[in-house]
Amino acid sequence: MATPSLDLELAPLDGEARPLNDWLTTFPLLPVVLDPYTHESAWVLDTARRVLQMFNGADCRPCWIVTSDADDARRFLGPYADELLTFADPGAKVAAGLGVERAPAILLVRQDGAVTTKAEGWDPDEWREVTESVVELTQWSRPTIPEAGDPVPFAGTPIGA
Repeated sequence: MATPSLDLELAPLDGEARPLNDWLTTFPLLPVVLDPYTHESAWVLDTARRVLQMFNGADCRPCWIVTSDADDARRFLGPYADELLTFADPGAKVAAGLGVERAPAILLVRQDGAVTTKAEGWDPDEWREVTESVVELTQWSRPTIPEAGDPVPFAGTPIGA
């Protein structure tokens, strides 16, 4: 797995960009990376929200990383942008720095910056593996993946393509 630079800048929608290291001081990150310009990211949006919301209150920081500017991230996420920490990633530099090649993706970034597990595209078994790592780390409840109404598996789309 990837170990990104701890100087990688993450820019929240409502604040100043800060290095990855600053976002990891208290909890590991549990980001879902989305490309707002693809159908595939839209297909998994409700499912990803449900999964991230399950970990709200756990000893991790569930968040969105949207490969666009802040305005397009807000447009794509709608009210979901206000429910969870959301980072705008124009040019997909953060996604690339985290080793993500396809969106949608979910990953666990430990406090030392290491990406310990990730799933790219939508494969319920792979997303479940990522969430199981979070459950083990945080001693939190596990989400049901897949759940009725979730999309069928798909590969996702290359980021930056």
